Amino acid sequence: MVRFQSVAIASLLWGVAGAFVPASLRRGPALVPTKMSTTAEAPGFTSEGAKQQVGNDSFLNEDLMARAQNGPGKVNQEKLKIGIVGAGLAGMIAAMDLADAGHDVEMFELRPFVGGKVSSWQDKEGNHIEMGLHVFFGCYYNLFGIMKRTGGFDENLRVKEHIHTFVNEGGKLGALDFQFPIGAPVSGLQAFAKTEQLGVEDKFHNAVRLGTSPIVRALVDFDGGMDMVRELDDITFTEWFTGLGGSRGSLDRMWDAIAYALGFLDCDNISARAMLTIFMLFAIRTEASVLRMLDGSPQTGLHDPIIKYLEDRNVKINLGSACREIVHDIDEKTGLPIRVRGVKIGVKEEFHEFDTVIAALDVPGIKKVLPKSFRQYPMFDNIYNLDTVPIATVQVRFDGWVTEMNDDERMMDIAGDQSDGNGAGIDNLLYSVDTEFSCFADLALTSPGEYYKHGEGSLIQAVFDERATNRSEEQLVEDCIKQLNNIFPSSRKLKCTWSNVVKLGQSLYREKTGQDKWRPKQATPISNFFLAGSYTYQDYLDSMEGATRSGLMVADEIIARADGPNGLAAQAKEAKTQTA
Repeated sequence: MVRFQSVAIASLLWGVAGAFVPASLRRGPALVPTKMSTTAEAPGFTSEGAKQQVGNDSFLNEDLMARAQNGPGKVNQEKLKIGIVGAGLAGMIAAMDLADAGHDVEMFELRPFVGGKVSSWQDKEGNHIEMGLHVFFGCYYNLFGIMKRTGGFDENLRVKEHIHTFVNEGGKLGALDFQFPIGAPVSGLQAFAKTEQLGVEDKFHNAVRLGTSPIVRALVDFDGGMDMVRELDDITFTEWFTGLGGSRGSLDRMWDAIAYALGFLDCDNISARAMLTIFMLFAIRTEASVLRMLDGSPQTGLHDPIIKYLEDRNVKINLGSACREIVHDIDEKTGLPIRVRGVKIGVKEEFHEFDTVIAALDVPGIKKVLPKSFRQYPMFDNIYNLDTVPIATVQVRFDGWVTEMNDDERMMDIAGDQSDGNGAGIDNLLYSVDTEFSCFADLALTSPGEYYKHGEGSLIQAVFDERATNRSEEQLVEDCIKQLNNIFPSSRKLKCTWSNVVKLGQSLYREKTGQDKWRPKQATPISNFFLAGSYTYQDYLDSMEGATRSGLMVADEIIARADGPNGLAAQAKEAKTQTA
């Protein structure tokens, strides 16, 4: 594992990197690294697999992709009957590992399709609809391993140029161009130094703040840098950034767009820990900031290969099957829930008995399904401290190519076959600080497999945050077009031919300050009841990679606990004997 590629650069910056958080911003005790999250000391994890997914070493562990690709590597001696509530990424990935470990797995999904927050489906006219804009960062090692395992990695992902482009009012472009002969951290340093997105003064203040950040320390002492990042969950990115030299201009013209793209919050509200975790990876790993996008919809490119993998292993997926109740036993003396017996499903509340149950849900889902009695355990009660953010995904199709600003004739040209990304414009994820959608893309270019239509042009997919979600769908479409015209002036010549809006009142969990401590681990105080989902404890944000990690972790925990005289299988047999 290579942790540092240019000690000389870090040494130049180290002299000003002594104080990472000003005293005026510290809340509570001094920020002394505790290493509570390091692999060796992670409490509550039984399996070695789950332990490897958390802690500082997990960011640099090159074996994680192979683990996800190869499966659990173990078949249990005892077979469990396992029920999974929720068929999002976390639930499906847990099912893959558990089926490979020899267990009988059945899944129940409320919606008529799988995928959770990464869902997509077709409307009556055959248009593919999504719940968000899904981008695959190069550090999604576990998810890439899963896609290699199901055969979808090489065929279904399209690599983009190593540039993060900002589109500003009037069509002015700025960029973080990471293309450089030398990799991280040099490629990142020169990208920030050369970016057109910031003026000279803001670049200076930006350099001062980044030069005094835990990222610099991590280049020579990765554990020390990561420990500092973990301690920054109680202050916002703005508080951290401006505390030692960062400018408001840098936040307004660059960092806000990145914060919205990561968690749909601005820098004044998002946790410094959340932002710096990602930038730590960018600084250490060259490939971490490389973007990929699917060659079509999530259903086709991501979910269908997983579904086939599961069906080949006799995993049953029940769609349109809401969990109405988690049936459980109560200790007569303490009043505490001690064992889950199964779940009641659907309007008829049909009882399904299981040896083990996983609730693989998002934050609003788990809050709805948890029995009230479970909240007697602090671990479950803490979940209700987690909040979510609303978003609105707007899709707008045009009769030309919106992001083509240099050639009007080419912008208007939609004749012939322009599939496979051959249309005009920018084939990449785009950011903007001058719109209410901080990130967007032309899916007819970036993901043409199912989004390009013959005789049509751009299909812009933009995600609005909570600043706009209370508006009507018609108003959101109108606002989206108006704001696109503002940053792509030539697009005023184009007409909208189709549009769609999907609102999610509760999307990602809100990465505001002080939230990390409320996130539960996958194993719970009830021995045969487990949790999965990107909100559960893992070192990534609420993301596709976070969901993948949680699915692998919960499977590892169950597999590690299945066998033996006190294992989950033995507990199930004893419970059935007592019931009889």
